[in-house]
Amino acid sequence: MFGKNTKVDLELNRIVEQLIKTGGKEKILPIVQAGEPVLRQQTMAYNGQLSKRTLAKLIDTMRTTMLEAPGVGLAATQIGLGLALAVVEDHVRDDEDDPREIAEFPFHAIINPKYTPAGDATASFYEGCLSFDGYQAVRKRWLDITAEWDDEDGKHHTEKLHGWPARIFQHETDHLSGELYIDRAEIRSLTTYENLEDYWCNDPVPTEAAEELGFAL
Repeated sequence: MFGKNTKVDLELNRIVEQLIKTGGKEKILPIVQAGEPVLRQQTMAYNGQLSKRTLAKLIDTMRTTMLEAPGVGLAATQIGLGLALAVVEDHVRDDEDDPREIAEFPFHAIINPKYTPAGDATASFYEGCLSFDGYQAVRKRWLDITAEWDDEDGKHHTEKLHGWPARIFQHETDHLSGELYIDRAEIRSLTTYENLEDYWCNDPVPTEAAEELGFAL
């Protein structure tokens, strides 16, 4: 559980409630784009500043926004909120030969997430971002990680992640420390979605062979 003596931050709770309302009945929030200062800020650790009701509404709204985009992850900074919170979710598709090692990744709210590499293996694939809309670039990431996070009830989790789920977790966790995937991408591989599909899906990129991700994070 989050700290027993933690008190709800009434002002922050009010701000978050107002933010949620901007999503309307559809519960879809605008996604902050690159250049907004909030994407470059270190987020504040979550330790119970929101009421349980407000936190649940926030997580639900973030999930709806993510799925509508569509994406497989969304960090709080991407909706303009500087809290260490993200949502992730993806499901196995029909591409049996997909080299990204996609695996079922059920919906999670990941609070105060962190990760460490589990081994030295890396993988490079095209990666996109809902806050850098319209583009993708090749990004090298750890193939295996040990992921840690708290859930909405304050329970701590530790799990080994591999392949595509590990990439999603790394991407969203990096957001919460002010990093965008493009910061360490192979810039020469940067391409629009349209040109990625037309030219690069089945061919080597200027650095390492990669496949289209198809979803942004």
